[in-house]
Amino acid sequence: MLVELAIGDAYGAGFEYASDKIVHNHNDLSGYIQHPRHAIPPGCYTDDTQMSIAIAESIVSGESWTPRNLASRFLDTFKRDPREGYAGGFYAFLQQCPDADAFLRDIRPESDKSGAAMRAIPLGVFPSIDTVIKRCTVQAKLTHDTPDGVNAALAASLMAHYFLYNLGPKAELSAFLTQHVAGPWTPTWKGKVSAQGWMSVQAALTAVMSSNSLSEILKASIAFTGDVDTVATIALGAASCAQEVANDLPQLLYNRLENNAYGRDYLLHLDKQLLMLVEYRGAN
Repeated sequence: MLVELAIGDAYGAGFEYASDKIVHNHNDLSGYIQHPRHAIPPGCYTDDTQMSIAIAESIVSGESWTPRNLASRFLDTFKRDPREGYAGGFYAFLQQCPDADAFLRDIRPESDKSGAAMRAIPLGVFPSIDTVIKRCTVQAKLTHDTPDGVNAALAASLMAHYFLYNLGPKAELSAFLTQHVAGPWTPTWKGKVSAQGWMSVQAALTAVMSSNSLSEILKASIAFTGDVDTVATIALGAASCAQEVANDLPQLLYNRLENNAYGRDYLLHLDKQLLMLVEYRGAN
């Protein structure tokens, strides 16, 4: 889950809001590329993965699911490994924020963008739809307390939950989301993806339902153009949990994914801890 999510993020980082020409010429999974304007090195993930790590660590710790604990996780995860990819204002906020109390006091959570959705995939491990919705709502409202911001996060987390717990065939995913979350959850997205969260999730849903192969889902996510690192993060994170989807990602995307203190090996370790929760709870 997290490793594939990070591959989608790192691969997509080279194409985020890049020109159609760059997407057309380089979206072939032959490797990570350098973005024409950003300094993020090829193979390095962005805030999408880093905040997913914070959510995953909160889950496996078993700590109380409170805004304060989540705020502390967001801050600690950023400060131990500062990296580019965050929106400028939020990056500055994290840099200057001293602790969770200041985070809760000073954050302005009126955004309807994709920040809460891009980090929501790990929440799919919780054993019931009700628990996923409750816990995802708490994390979403911390920074994106708007109907669209929350609903986008709920849809992303429920995509992962649907696949992890084998709730139905992939062809019925759209109907499942529509049953539980308000929004246009139809696999009909076309064209450039802007910053609003529901757009990234609908585009990810479209990519996931278009193919039974992670390689094709990743290429489809990037082909939309626009905020494609977030689309690819959500799509690969969710689709990697689906039994109907073959993992045919090129090995070089695994080999060249960053592997520092919080890179590929750490993500593999965290993945195992998350999936143990699914196996344990699924057996009850």
